[in-house]
Amino acid sequence: MEGRVRVMSKSYIFSSESVTEGHPDKVADTISDAVLDACLAQDKHSRVACETMVKSNLVVVAGEITTKADFDYNKVVRAAIKEIGYTEPGESFNAAGVHIMNALTAQSADIAQGVDDKEAEGKGHAEQGAGDQGLMFGFAVNETPHLMPAPIYYAHALGERLTKIRKAGKVGWLRPDCKTQVSLQYNGNKVERIDAVVVSTQHRESAKHKDIYDFIVENVIKDVLPKELLDAKTRYLVNPTGRFVIGGPEGDSGLTGRKIIVDTYGGMGRHGGGAFSGKDPSKVDRSAAYMGRYVAKNVVAAGLADRCEIQFAYAIGYPEPVSVHIDTFGTGKVDDDKIAEAVKQVFSFKPANIVKQLNLLRPIYSKTTNYGHFGRTDDLDALTWEKTDKAADLKKAAGL
Repeated sequence: MEGRVRVMSKSYIFSSESVTEGHPDKVADTISDAVLDACLAQDKHSRVACETMVKSNLVVVAGEITTKADFDYNKVVRAAIKEIGYTEPGESFNAAGVHIMNALTAQSADIAQGVDDKEAEGKGHAEQGAGDQGLMFGFAVNETPHLMPAPIYYAHALGERLTKIRKAGKVGWLRPDCKTQVSLQYNGNKVERIDAVVVSTQHRESAKHKDIYDFIVENVIKDVLPKELLDAKTRYLVNPTGRFVIGGPEGDSGLTGRKIIVDTYGGMGRHGGGAFSGKDPSKVDRSAAYMGRYVAKNVVAAGLADRCEIQFAYAIGYPEPVSVHIDTFGTGKVDDDKIAEAVKQVFSFKPANIVKQLNLLRPIYSKTTNYGHFGRTDDLDALTWEKTDKAADLKKAAGL
């Protein structure tokens, strides 16, 4: 069975990181997805590829948008920044005071004819094609309740808890920018313990390092992470530089799509390289990656494998994937080829069918921007790719 040689059979440590919505790159992602949702709210057939760059008091939105939607782009940008929490007039980056440069144009007509469900010279068919060439991966593993890799699952949970505490006003010194990292010790494919936890959080000048350390360890780390995985040897590294006052776009520039590993599987599953935020679902970078997660999660939920990775590859303008590949890393209960055949029976991977199956022509994307596009089950009506409603069909198709 392909992939058996890669099954881990020794002790090792695997780490994943996450960032909060106040991180400069996530500020950019948040703005891009806010623009996308504003377009889809008025015109579900909008074609959107919105990129954002933020630095100091400047926001640049650029890319290609073709839409019938009519709204104030600057208002959307400022509302997104305000929701994150950058609102203090004394900061160079704040919702009311940033300068916004709009460099958006319409989608290329050459790209549009490949995506449109109509014939065009040289296209050879009248179906909706992929918005670009490329490869996308989906992944799932049964080591957490939501079938996500444990390191990224816990890293997201830490960041989300910090943000909830800050927005609730429970701790006055917390600021929006934060990074988390969790290192787990494995024995083979089994999680044994948490070896190290890193939390670097922006704070006000007045906060003392010891107070920050004690609060994060006792009220965030030990409150979020499973107690049975923490032990006397677990290392807690909180603001290890000793100071983190200057943060967000004031401290560093941010770009849309620069946190693709944070957005997916924390490095445990492979990545094709395409970013998600700011892209409408005609872009297979986003929609096929969501479909990959849907397929892989249902394979694991069906009990066909303990872990599953699926790869798709597309050609721009072509309606079928040029390849579909399944790898269960030796954990499959049946042969990988049999799982692949079952997957092809149950799912369609044409771009138009992906959009229809997952109901993607809706303003749902701001829900995905932060704390992972995958592994969240708080709103399955919106995050349809997290459903496991095809598990029984897959099991039947695989003969189990």
